[in-house]
Amino acid sequence: MTDEQPIPDVPPLDAGAEAAARARQGRLTKPPGALGRLEDLSIWVAACQGTCPPRQFERPRIVVFAGDHGVTAAGVSAFPAEVTAQMVANFDAGGAAINVLAELAGASVRVVDVAVDADEPLSPAIGAHKVRRGSGNIAVEDALSVEEVTAAVAAGRAIADEEVDGGADLLIAGDMGIGNTTAATTLIAALTSSEPVAVVGRGTGVDDAGWARKTAAIRDALYRARDVSADPVGLLRVCGGADLAAMAGFLAQAAVRRTPALLDGVVVTAAALVAARLAPGASAWWQAGHRSTEPAHTLALQHLRLDPIVELGMRLGEGSGAAVALPVLRAAVATLASMATFDEANVSDNAS
Repeated sequence: MTDEQPIPDVPPLDAGAEAAARARQGRLTKPPGALGRLEDLSIWVAACQGTCPPRQFERPRIVVFAGDHGVTAAGVSAFPAEVTAQMVANFDAGGAAINVLAELAGASVRVVDVAVDADEPLSPAIGAHKVRRGSGNIAVEDALSVEEVTAAVAAGRAIADEEVDGGADLLIAGDMGIGNTTAATTLIAALTSSEPVAVVGRGTGVDDAGWARKTAAIRDALYRARDVSADPVGLLRVCGGADLAAMAGFLAQAAVRRTPALLDGVVVTAAALVAARLAPGASAWWQAGHRSTEPAHTLALQHLRLDPIVELGMRLGEGSGAAVALPVLRAAVATLASMATFDEANVSDNAS
């Protein structure tokens, strides 16, 4: 795969497996619809896998994309930029929330340094796809060059290929980067034609003054991006970042490779909103793991027509909300695959 290679067409879900799963749901020993959203999720998994009953996930994989953002210079975050590199080390050591939640959900975690503002990547493996050291301050300059945005999208696609080729049967993108909610919210505002004040949240917990600075930075970035609003790659270049571009490539390529994905919070969903334009039809292969407290996240989910599996007021990122949703998805698969049908259980399906 060369950097310039276009993203192939996204295949549709398997309609035959979907119909078979829907029919099987109607024969299970329960009233129709009694398992609520679990029924729809199980049908979706069967359609993704092309088989009914669906297989339980054996190798879910969480990839945390780490990158710094120059817009932190505008005072948009409650945390200093050096936290990104420190958290990459924490992920690698297994000490972060996502490590704990992934283990509980039966998933493994990989961290990728796409654009951390550090002299050297934590390790050659973590830095294998590094594009640059920090993305530009989108309030006053482009996040990336033309060459860098192309390389970042290609890196995300390559990472998806590596994971699927390694046996991953479900993918989750996570994010880590101080200032990344500012870039993500800018992308969502641009792609949904929304005003900054309607979509800007508190991110990692900024105060009122920080919220005002964040809103101003997004307003300035949107003004700079006005000529590329119809160009998804152009938006990533002007007001996104290397981590967001890599996540977009990752989510698009997951769909190309017929691999279901769970979306996380506002940053990952912003990348998904871009990926849906890079690879039309890709959103059929995704589910929204959760809904975060960020206003822009709800807006992006509405535009993608995705309903969150869980809603717990989370706003951490890292892939944490999707990891919490994964056991629910596993439950959906298990019920469709392992419950007895009325015939198998010798139970009458007629109301008395």
